[in-house]
Amino acid sequence: MTPVIELDKLAVRFGKRDILKDLTCSLSGRSIGLLGPNGAGKSTLINTLLGFYEPAHGNARVLGFDVRREQRQIRTAVGYMPENDALIANMSGVAFIRLMGELSGLPSEAALERAHEALFYVGLGEARYRKLGTYSLGMRQLAKLAQAIVHGPRLLILDEPTNGLDPPARQRMIRLVREMKDTHQMQIVLCSHLLRDVEESCEEVLILKDGRIVHYANLEQERRANKRFVEIEALGDEAVFADALATLGCECATGGGGRFRLVLSDNIEIRDIYRIAADHDIQLRRLNYRRDSLEDIFLRAMNGSGSEAAPETVEVSNGHL
Repeated sequence: MTPVIELDKLAVRFGKRDILKDLTCSLSGRSIGLLGPNGAGKSTLINTLLGFYEPAHGNARVLGFDVRREQRQIRTAVGYMPENDALIANMSGVAFIRLMGELSGLPSEAALERAHEALFYVGLGEARYRKLGTYSLGMRQLAKLAQAIVHGPRLLILDEPTNGLDPPARQRMIRLVREMKDTHQMQIVLCSHLLRDVEESCEEVLILKDGRIVHYANLEQERRANKRFVEIEALGDEAVFADALATLGCECATGGGGRFRLVLSDNIEIRDIYRIAADHDIQLRRLNYRRDSLEDIFLRAMNGSGSEAAPETVEVSNGHL
């Protein structure tokens, strides 16, 4: 299977400033989230993959195409929804989407047909003859999505697709992204500062910080292997309670003052803890239950504990480190 993205010691420099620093990875997942704080290099990486920025050294490939030598093939095979508006205000929706289809390599008549289809698909069929300058923010976001998919790309790169959308519009956008991945078999790269968007849409996550890869996570594997944590404050005999919890098979750490932190195995349920407490006359004053979230993964990466591998040498292939 051809990797979606291959980076080989990729570096990008603006003047004397290094923006991307020796990125090396190979990503093959169907939906990849690109995360990082402002200034991490996310948009720079996207623009480099599309051929807009030239690498200072190293190289990258998109769907097997070299970003230095095969930019035309990349732009034919990839649909790109930019973060900022790049619409022509005085053009109608259908005329603009047709133009973008032609620029992506479609013949004129096919581009017009596909423009109508794309606009109906994203929900702008009734507004397709209106000028883009009259569109609301949510409609402009949908128009940007329509121009990204009009030519039927193999890979769709979305840069902040829900930026500025209200909750119903955001839900519609995320639903469309998942549908394109699952039903239309497009591969997706989603760049967003909203962790929830990535968590709901993506199977894999690549996290950048200061122009370097600091963590990779296969979210499907994380969800399957995710540990369940319970924090408890209890009143009663701490030693007796700890011993009883240990008989359940819990990993248990005591913090003094009646505080316990447990890691539950798959065969243990919360009701088992209540039963143990009742059997040993322990009063539960507080109980918090949670799993690791993408937010936990992201914060660990930002704090420098996201990956055991050196950031510049992270290797990801077929969803595995």
